Formats: sequence, structure tokens, C-alpha cells
Amino acid sequence: MTAREAYITLNRIGGIGPVRVRALVEALGSPEAVLAAPASALSAVRGIGPKAAENIVAQRDGLDAGAEEAAAAKLGARLVTPVDGEYPAVLKSIYDPPLCLYVRGTLEKRDGQALAVVGTRRASHYGAAQAERLAYSASKAGFTIVSGLARGIDTVAHQAALKAGGRTLAVLGGAIDKLYPPENRGLAEQIAGNGALISEFPLGREPDRTTFPYRNRIVSGLSKGVLVVEAGLDSGAMNTAEQALEQGRSVMAVPGRVDMEGAKGPHRLIQNGARLVEDLPDILKEFEFLFPPGEQARLVRQQDVRQRLTLAPAEESVVRALWTEPELDFDVLVRKTGLSPAQLMTLSMQLEMKRVLRRIPGRRLALMDEIRQWDLSPAETATP
Repeated sequence: MTAREAYITLNRIGGIGPVRVRALVEALGSPEAVLAAPASALSAVRGIGPKAAENIVAQRDGLDAGAEEAAAAKLGARLVTPVDGEYPAVLKSIYDPPLCLYVRGTLEKRDGQALAVVGTRRASHYGAAQAERLAYSASKAGFTIVSGLARGIDTVAHQAALKAGGRTLAVLGGAIDKLYPPENRGLAEQIAGNGALISEFPLGREPDRTTFPYRNRIVSGLSKGVLVVEAGLDSGAMNTAEQALEQGRSVMAVPGRVDMEGAKGPHRLIQNGARLVEDLPDILKEFEFLFPPGEQARLVRQQDVRQRLTLAPAEESVVRALWTEPELDFDVLVRKTGLSPAQLMTLSMQLEMKRVLRRIPGRRLALMDEIRQWDLSPAETATP
């Protein structure tokens, strides 16, 4: 048996985990030795004891690493262990690195510059808009976006990275053949083609209340930092932030409205020293070792240009109508643009997410101050 096969087998043994396996490997010399040792030798290792030792002996002979690999291959996935060159180096530095990763897609060197974007499954319009905007901008700046494929903020973050043409990694809360939630199957296919689906759980493991918190350490472990967008105080996103702090990763948070439940988590993090994030420059400042000031300025300018270039003709008509006015009533804007109320509602939401306009109480809209610095020439707008 090889070390690789041993790690695959140890990962499938219930009742032990990465920390205990590491202790066993350090004491006995190799993962292969752990699977060959008698119960007496296993139980003598600190932190193991007779019960865990008997559990290992009882299960190990009935597990076939080759069969697990073959089954994963039929799903288009492969197994990556700590002895494989493809295993992410950043994960080796955490307290409890996974023994085996089931990967569908690609793991690349540039994924070492990753940002986790996490938050509530019940995202508000505001939260979804901020997650979309920030994940998109960070992806354009060169970050690989990491999240958990859950409903809400996670889904928006993955979609934004894909929209930006960047890479994204989804760390699953169950086995790779037990995808959850089921409505994200299409998104999962896209992620596999532009990043990777990742799970440490053996095939067949259904997601449950224990698996989701457990996977959060991988979300943070793969990342340089974690950005929390809307989260309750006892949420999975807050658990991911706690894992990040323990792993020495940066923690950032997007502020919200004080009367929203989803603002409580980010506000608590900010009170405790997390960086308050409003826009891409706030994220870049957290990583000055990656982005010196000159590079930060270049990326922000580049983002501004790209944003101008993505204005569709209908979006441009809204901007032009507001260009000479401090603000306009929604109905007045309908008349000035010739759009239907439904069309304007959709476009205004899109432009709000792009930080082009803002809403004012009383059904009024206004351009963001920085937008008035744009050169709104036809050459800088998108073709239909």
C-alpha cells in the first residue's frame, strides 16, 4: 500500500479525523504504518485510546482505496492527498488539513491568491447586490473566489466570479456525488469548468448539520482572507470567520442596515477589528503585500474602465437621463427614457449593483458622484 492509498483509506474511516491521523502518522512514521499497526500500538499513541484504535482496526480491512478512486473517476472527479503535488500548499499549514480531497475541475497555482466570500442563505436584495459587486471586482483584480455553493450569498459570489471570467472554488458540505442544494447543479457544472468543486467527504456522504460547519475550515483555509456579507451571529459564515482568525487569515465584513438580522454578524466582526469593506480598494488595502499602492491604483482604474465598457445601450439611456439632474422621480425617468416601468426597475437594479446609481427615499434615483467623472462617449459603451 502506498502513502496515497493509505490517506484515502484513513479518510474513509469513521470516528477519527485529521488531527488524530496526524498524531498517528507522527508516532508510527507513515500513514501506511497506521493501517498496518495492531490495536495495541495505535492505542498507545497520545490522544487515541483503545476505542479509537479498535475502530481503526475494525474498518481498515474492508476499505478499498482503488475502488473509491474508480468510483470518483466515473463522476469526473479525482482524489488528491497531502502527498500529491496538486494538494493546495495553503491547506497544509492549518491545524487540521483534510486527509483527502475529492476534486472535480482544476486546482491551479494562481488559486493561492484566493478570497472567500460567504454569507447568509437568506440574502436580502442589498446583500446580494454587495456580494455580486465585490466578488466581481475581486475576481477582476485576480482573486480566485472561494465559497460553499449554498443558497444566497455563496451562490451570488460564485456567479459573480464566473460573470467576471475568473476562477471560483466551491467547497461542498457533502460528498461530491451528493450535491446540495439540488437547484445549483447547473452552477456546479460551470464552476467545474472554471475552477473546481471540492469535498473531503467520502462518496455517498449526505450533507447534514455536522458536515457544513466542518467544511468551513477548508473555505477559509484555501483563502488569503474571508469577506462576510450578511450573516446572523450564530451562522455558518461567522463560523468561517472564526476559522479564518484561528488560521491567521484576514477577516473583512460588509456593513448593513442596523435593523437587519443579517447585519448583526458583519457589525460584530467590525467591532472586533475586522476590516470594513465598501469597495474593492478596501479589499486591496488588506493585502498590501500582494498589491502595492501603485498596483492598487492601477486595478481600481482598470475596474472603472471595464465598468464603463459594460454599459448596454438601455443602461446608457438611464445614465444620460440623469446626467444633468441631481435626482429624478422614477415616473419622470420612465418618461425621459421611454422605457416601461418594469424595464426601468430591472435596469435600475443592475446599475445599482454596478455602483452607477443610488436610490433615494420617495422613489427617486440619482447617479453616484464618481460616475459624473466618466467620459460617456459612445465608444465607451457596449454594443447591443
